[in-house]
Amino acid sequence: MHSITDWLSRLSGPAVYAVVGALVFCEDALFFGFVLPGETAVVLGGVIANEGRVSVYWLAAVVVLAAVAGDSVGYEIGRRYGPRILEVRTLRGHRERIDQARDLIRRRGPAAVFLGRFIAFFRAMMPALAGISRMRYPTFLLFNAMGGLVWGVGFTLLGYFAGNAYKRVEKTAGTAVAIVVAVVVVAALVVWQVRKRRGERD
Repeated sequence: MHSITDWLSRLSGPAVYAVVGALVFCEDALFFGFVLPGETAVVLGGVIANEGRVSVYWLAAVVVLAAVAGDSVGYEIGRRYGPRILEVRTLRGHRERIDQARDLIRRRGPAAVFLGRFIAFFRAMMPALAGISRMRYPTFLLFNAMGGLVWGVGFTLLGYFAGNAYKRVEKTAGTAVAIVVAVVVVAALVVWQVRKRRGERD
């Protein structure tokens, strides 16, 4: 993994957009996150933008588009091939976490797609699991796009403002962001449920 990040740090210009975008896309579409988490590439891309080698705005746009597109491909793979894709060799050792992700979808529905974007393993698996569970694609796309936007812009800016301290930031940011987002989403769901019940009583 260090050799990949070292190689990426030496790139500049269009190559940075292409490589970062490809890593983000493949993480979600092909479960590539087991090799290199997409957020590592995104944060490092932000560092490169901080050095003036690429535009932070264009990089963030590429990351968001790659995240949404990769998730959509992952969703389609899950919808088309069903539970048998979970039997591939690279996933056999992750049965417990896969079950946790499936349980999250059952309990939280579309919100799980949004939340999953901020947890490395769930980010790679949630699109396919949403497809397997036959979640409606328009619903999936909405929450996928919201998660991709917050995650893509957020982690790009983390790298940009952290500069060379990105290694320390990347290690702690994923957990911190996931906790904050989880609290916000849970609070929103509680408010929605309370209003719904009041409306039914009225």
